[in-house]
Amino acid sequence: MKQGLLENEYDPMGAAIRDYYETGRAGRLCVFSSQFDEDEMPVATLFRKEDEMPYIERKALELCSGSVLDVGGGAGCHSLALQDRGLDVTAVDISKLSVEVMERRGVKKALAVDLFDESFVGCYDTVLMLMNGSGVVGRLERMPLFFRRMKQLLSPRGCVLMDSSDLRYVFEDEDGCMDIDLNAAYYGEVDFRMQYKQIKGRSFDWLYVDFDTLSYYAAENGFKAERIADGSHYDYLARLTMNQ
Repeated sequence: MKQGLLENEYDPMGAAIRDYYETGRAGRLCVFSSQFDEDEMPVATLFRKEDEMPYIERKALELCSGSVLDVGGGAGCHSLALQDRGLDVTAVDISKLSVEVMERRGVKKALAVDLFDESFVGCYDTVLMLMNGSGVVGRLERMPLFFRRMKQLLSPRGCVLMDSSDLRYVFEDEDGCMDIDLNAAYYGEVDFRMQYKQIKGRSFDWLYVDFDTLSYYAAENGFKAERIADGSHYDYLARLTMNQ
């Protein structure tokens, strides 16, 4: 197995995407976490048209230019929207099942690739990371590795367009004070596990990062962070560019 790729028997999201593509419906894609109550991801949202996407995703698509790397392509909704705009898009995902669906839906370049596999090389004007794109970083301690990979993959004046959310609202009391353990891990570091029908995925780390923390790590690693747009619920779109 290539570095970081999911085996089909441990890929609940990929199986759900395939079912939805082939039948127009899917069962419950359950999401579990040690920090939160059980939740469910509506699979249909992975097949949205551009006009059905939230504002910050549509804004990110507007800002894409040149050759685009769509990280975590899923069912291909963002890549297809960018292809319709005439852009050269490469979609990558660690789910081989998802990549197969993207190809069947018409994504011209879809690859089963782990972003952090350094054997994957290229030069892109835009790296697009949406639907909490910071999640793939996993933990704050991996931020230097993430920015190193961006330096390897971006053209000299290229940019990363990434959305994320500040989870502080989960820990705020009625007076707006943060009720968190300062000695614990960063509050945006979350663990998740998914299940679809009888397919149980392995636990994985997922990072939600507030903009100030993102800006700090960007500056520490030779990048500038700009807050481009705000969503409806503590989420935002950031643009990351290399210092010249």
